[in-house]
Amino acid sequence: MNPELLFVVSIFAGFVGAMSGMGGGVVLIPALTFFGLPIKEVIAVSIVSVVATSSGSAAAYVRDHITNLKVGMFLEMFTMVGAIAGAKLGLAAGQQFLYIAFGLVLFACWAALWVQPDMEYVAAAHQDRFTHWLELEGSYYDQAADCTIDYRARRAHWGAALMFWVGVIAGMLGIGAGALKVLIHDLVMGLPPKVSTTTSNLIIGVTALAGASVYLAAGLIKPALVAPTVVGIVLGALIGTRTLVRMHNRTVRKFFLAVLGLLATEMIYRGLIG
Repeated sequence: MNPELLFVVSIFAGFVGAMSGMGGGVVLIPALTFFGLPIKEVIAVSIVSVVATSSGSAAAYVRDHITNLKVGMFLEMFTMVGAIAGAKLGLAAGQQFLYIAFGLVLFACWAALWVQPDMEYVAAAHQDRFTHWLELEGSYYDQAADCTIDYRARRAHWGAALMFWVGVIAGMLGIGAGALKVLIHDLVMGLPPKVSTTTSNLIIGVTALAGASVYLAAGLIKPALVAPTVVGIVLGALIGTRTLVRMHNRTVRKFFLAVLGLLATEMIYRGLIG
């Protein structure tokens, strides 16, 4: 594939990944397979690029005091173990299965968020004992709303259990599974959308790093593909982070839904037609 074209596609993928909290692989995998690259090689390149996306965007979000580091570090323990198991499954799976699985995962996220009421975030009144013991709460200044948002996480035990399976999906599909992480943060743990997105960006890098070790050992990571991809992804992620902090929570959610719906439909269709 032409390195210049790969670089441009990677910039766009990094931008979308940072804006939605999904990681650049969600756009990168459909794009590179469209140009004829084998899906397992693309997954291997993508999972390395997810590390770069997370590094570029997570640093900016931490500096802006939006990311919740305690939530991120707690959940990372479970996603790493899942990612290693998922990467081994991905190496053994057939290509058509990977296409359909990729699309179904994205479509499941889209459907769950679509039925969720479109309303402004309201902090939970109470925490369960385990989550309170972990001190998973915080606040951040919202530039769009021009006020400080206080919040409390909840149901950390369910979040941890689900994050293991999200790690399996991340390792198998090479996407970082930021879409599912955002979903768990929103619907299970009750975090505000911007905190969900930015904390997801932190977690996906660690998850992807664990999965990438398996693909590296299998010899599927190609330096000629990785180099322009990583540079483009980082550049796009930095642009995306600067855009996100100035947007309203509802706008972030609508953007997230649009990207998920489009990519889910495309990947399922391509998997079904072989």
